[in-house]
Parts: sequence; C-alpha cells; structure tokens
Amino acid sequence: MNMPTDVNAAPADAARRVVDAASYLTIATADAAGTPWATPVWFAEHELREYYWVSRPETRHSQNLAARPEVALAVFDSTVAVGSAIAVYVEGTAGEVPSAELEAAIAVYDAKSTGRGLRRWSASDVTGEAPFRLFRATATQVYVLDEHERRVPVL
Repeated sequence: MNMPTDVNAAPADAARRVVDAASYLTIATADAAGTPWATPVWFAEHELREYYWVSRPETRHSQNLAARPEVALAVFDSTVAVGSAIAVYVEGTAGEVPSAELEAAIAVYDAKSTGRGLRRWSASDVTGEAPFRLFRATATQVYVLDEHERRVPVL
C-alpha cells in the first residue's frame, strides 16, 4: 500500500487535510437489535472531535441513534488512486444536538455550507416544524492507518 509518509510523522495534519477536503462521511449505526446500517451524509466538523450533519428524524440512521448512540465514521477521498488513499476513522457517540448547544453547532455547519457556496443554515432550519434536525457525533477515538494498516491515533 502506497501511503504518504506524513501519516506517521503528523497524523493530525493528514487527518485535517482529508476532513477539510471531504464533503461526505459515512456513518455506521446499529439498531436496538444490533442490525448495522451505513449511510453517507454531508457534514461539517469542529477540531476533529465533533462531526455535524442534518437528517430527518425518521431516517434509518437517525432512528438507530435514538436506540443506540454508538457510531463509527469514515471520511475519505474516493477520487485518489487505489492504494494511495488516507482515511480518517472515528469512534464515538452521536445524537441530535441539544437545544442549549444548537446555536454554536449550527454555526459550524453553516460556516462549511456557505464556505462551499451552498445555502445558509440557522436554528430555525432544524427546529420546530422544520423537517430536519442537526446531529452530532462526538469522537472518543480518531485515527488514520499507517502503511501496515495499523491504527495511528490522531488525538
């Protein structure tokens, strides 16, 4: 596997480059019985520790989070040549952002959205009668893989 040498020297820098360039992450959830589900979501991130996305509460992954908050995330660039990709792997817990934390969280999401030339987001877009809610995964572990596919901690 042809991995860039800076993964071992500066795993946080490698992770930052991947996350900054990516638009989507894959979130893996499981329902109450343990049946797995993975789905891509457009996301924004804060300090490689918090990952935000907007979803409808009735989607399968949102329902899974209500029953079981443990998640795994993968962020990667699928456009690079086979064998040269770096991915960021995250383990943590996730759920809907509490109302007391919504303003700060939606600001992170909105900054990426508008920074990419997309629409503005505000709390009113994810509360009340709005069809969407803002979700957050909080990392307990973040890592990349080295050239031997061993975990290298990022944080």
